[in-house]
Amino acid sequence: MMVVFTLAAHRNGETMIPCPGKALNVPEWTFRRPARLWAPAAILLALILAACGGGETNVEAGNRNQILHFGNGAEPQELDPHIVTGIPEHNVIAALMEGLVKKHPKTLEPVPAVAKSWQISEDGKTYIFHLRENARWSNGDPVTAQDFVWSWWRALQPALGNQYAYMLFPIVNAEAYARGDIRDFAKVGVKAQDDHTLKVELNHSTPYFLQLLDHYSTYPVHRDTIEAFGAPDERGTRWTRPGNYVGNGPFVLDTWRLNDIIQVRRNPHYWDAANVRLSGIDFHPIENVSTEERMFRAGQLHITGTIPIDKIAEYRRKKPDRLLVHPYLGTYYYRFNVRKAPLDDQRVRQALNLALDREAIVRHVTKGGEVPAYTFTPPDTMGYTARSDLRFDPDAARDLLAQAGFPGGAGFPDIELLYNTSEGHQKIAVAIQQMWKKHLNITISLNNQDWKVFLNSVGVGDYRMARAGWIGDYVDPNTFLDMWVTGGGNNQTGWSNERYDEIVLKLAPRAETREERYRLLREAEAILLDELPVMPIYIYTSKSLVAPSVRGVYGNLLDYIDYTNVWLEEKNAE
Repeated sequence: MMVVFTLAAHRNGETMIPCPGKALNVPEWTFRRPARLWAPAAILLALILAACGGGETNVEAGNRNQILHFGNGAEPQELDPHIVTGIPEHNVIAALMEGLVKKHPKTLEPVPAVAKSWQISEDGKTYIFHLRENARWSNGDPVTAQDFVWSWWRALQPALGNQYAYMLFPIVNAEAYARGDIRDFAKVGVKAQDDHTLKVELNHSTPYFLQLLDHYSTYPVHRDTIEAFGAPDERGTRWTRPGNYVGNGPFVLDTWRLNDIIQVRRNPHYWDAANVRLSGIDFHPIENVSTEERMFRAGQLHITGTIPIDKIAEYRRKKPDRLLVHPYLGTYYYRFNVRKAPLDDQRVRQALNLALDREAIVRHVTKGGEVPAYTFTPPDTMGYTARSDLRFDPDAARDLLAQAGFPGGAGFPDIELLYNTSEGHQKIAVAIQQMWKKHLNITISLNNQDWKVFLNSVGVGDYRMARAGWIGDYVDPNTFLDMWVTGGGNNQTGWSNERYDEIVLKLAPRAETREERYRLLREAEAILLDELPVMPIYIYTSKSLVAPSVRGVYGNLLDYIDYTNVWLEEKNAE
């Protein structure tokens, strides 16, 4: 159906658009934007169409055609599983790639994926994986055990800059190879015994090892494709573009228009293609959470990445069946760059933490059932809870700031808090800015950057304080603690502590019982919470809007969705 707008009248910089029975006021600049800004304009026009009642909405068409429309937050940084670190990237890569195992969508227990079965030795240090004979890449090539060996070799190349290389460090000699202590990859504990048998040897029994194998950093990549577009350890080559991308997941990359849409469509070569019910997924990068919610209401999205804070109560009251809220294994926090003054002073970092009223943040700002964070690891993570002295204590905070040379805030430099563009992040930053002004008499300026620029700024250390969030990659306290070891890919604070490294990298992995391992990890987290290169703020809840036609999406601790388990029911469309 073609819709023609007649722009007949102008008033106060707005254009009047006639619709059946109504007129919509649209800012005139919408129709005069340069090409690079047409994606937001296209979103606006989609909302106008929906408001006018003209044409079929994305949700209606998607229900009929089995195309899921997914609100994906920011524009992905990349789609290379050995480079990326963010959730927007994960959401897309999970449709295009698959590891040895995946998670059950309700229980999160590891279940077979590329590996149809496996055996674990009695001492927990040797894994034998049996790969599916019908596992295929999207170009029809077989997926073999050697693909995993080569891919893990690539993931450990220092020049690639894989921030998640440490996910493979439980494997014998993987860490030594990544650090250049050994140069012969044959000494690393991963071997292809034949095309469909992979043997992995670990340094120590690792209770969460199977969970690591569903993380995108352990996914295989297609060697011929990587090498056709550059060196294996070269970043940012064109192998990840539509027409070039070869994956082994349930979908293939069809379209990628920057800041507009990423479209994936069913992969006919996927080993379980016959049971994939979706025809495809359209990922919409929408940084503005209010725009995302309006698109959901207008029938342009099946699922949103989040929901505006001030809309939660309204949905709970009027449309609770659309609101999906559940506990989330993640911590919202701020990073401190301890290499830059005045944050190189532990007393300053402690003062900033003690002057933060976390209860007020979750009660008056986030308002989504979040829990104040006084530890970095969420409480009761697989039975683990850290001890903490963090609290709201403005008097103690002022004393510490005075000891650091800033009595009453006098002489404290005007430093900047960096966050990626988001209304929610801005509201939290403003609230914390006001708390520090009130309780410490210091001035903090705020700076927001779009996702890619923000990641680069933090990655190169061009910040003093920066907003961050960490979602567990697996259900174990180690996923929150191993990121802070010296030189860790996700430790971008400059902080280092020898005892912390010793516990997390050496002592805890060798513990013979869970009780002993948790005791050691509590000691490590106590060090982190004393020196405070980070400021935990709250424990997440996941909040999203889900259309009633969506099936197979369940709330769980990791906000995990198995796309092969999702389908759309046309009869449930509004």
